[in-house]
Amino acid sequence: MYICICKNVTDRQIRQAVYQQDVSNIRELRACLGACDQCGKCARDARDVIRDATSERMMLETHSAMAS
Repeated sequence: MYICICKNVTDRQIRQAVYQQDVSNIRELRACLGACDQCGKCARDARDVIRDATSERMMLETHSAMAS
């Protein structure tokens, strides 16, 4: 789903940025993908995706550490 229409950024791209480039906030997302720097209407949805992906990432890392 498109989150930032102005920059054509999807939720999938945001999740990948969280997992692969350690993006954890809107400022880092803006630097990485250019999202949320035009009209700003997407910032709330982008923040939600970042928060969800960060939580998922932390859970996976915790489970991996426990399995080792």
